[in-house]
Amino acid sequence: MTASAPIVTVIVPGRDIAAFAPAALESLRAQSESRWQAILIDDGSTDATAAVFADAAASDPRFRAVRHEESIGLGGARNAGLALVDTEFLGFLDGDDELAPTALERFTTTLVETGSDFVAAAYVRSRFDGERYLPGRVQPWVAAATDPARLGTTIFEHPRASANIVAWSKMSRTEFWADLRFPEGVAYEDQIVAQRMYTGARAFDVIPDALVQWRLRADGTSITQSRARLPVLRDYLAALRGGIAVLRDAGAHRAVTARLELILTMDVPPLQEIAGTHPDPAYAAEVTAFIAELRSLPEFADAHPDPSLVAALAW
Repeated sequence: MTASAPIVTVIVPGRDIAAFAPAALESLRAQSESRWQAILIDDGSTDATAAVFADAAASDPRFRAVRHEESIGLGGARNAGLALVDTEFLGFLDGDDELAPTALERFTTTLVETGSDFVAAAYVRSRFDGERYLPGRVQPWVAAATDPARLGTTIFEHPRASANIVAWSKMSRTEFWADLRFPEGVAYEDQIVAQRMYTGARAFDVIPDALVQWRLRADGTSITQSRARLPVLRDYLAALRGGIAVLRDAGAHRAVTARLELILTMDVPPLQEIAGTHPDPAYAAEVTAFIAELRSLPEFADAHPDPSLVAALAW
């Protein structure tokens, strides 16, 4: 392998994100670790996303553009990218987010040092202030999962790692994904996969560095801003249920308790608020049934939601 050969592949899927993709691509070009390649997957966009990706590939050989004429969803797009990876390490970056300049260097050097299956880092939300997107601070539940650094740990030793469920906050050894793929045709496709990563790893690392800026779109079009839609709610609750089931099946009961605490603190109250005014009674019924399921779990008795996390939502 030559010094310039890529050591990490970043899979960058996106649909109708032409307004944000240039910043995501520039964050890759600015990396202190230059031995990367990126697979840019336009998932059936109706705007100029395909052109943005094609232009990047034409100007820099480290970019490879892939075009889906019809959308197959974020899970399917990521899976299509996984089939093309030929480097030792792989990671994900959604096409409307941005990497910190040292992200790839910090991820890869950690994995080289530890030999772990993957490493998970902290991240921050980026919100529009009326003129531009500005990053916030690391939220308490993210910090609980990633700070302090823990190298070569497991979900049994560090159950609160289970709070970090987003695909783009992690880098893995490519061989670790031999039997892992994202669910397709549903939203919140990374939640179950994250818990499979935690329970399937021989060892993983967590580091407190905020290496990704996750954009909370001003127009409210990201999937996490669409929970008032009943089909999205159902995918959301299915993902939460599925993640808990993965942890329970692995015997990671302390991690189940940690997930319950976070779900009861962070997820349930906003859903209850939406349910209170939602015009479709099915919405409230879904939320009520989900809460009843949580209460029926043996780990529920040990779950103690932290009220301070609720207060920390305003920043």
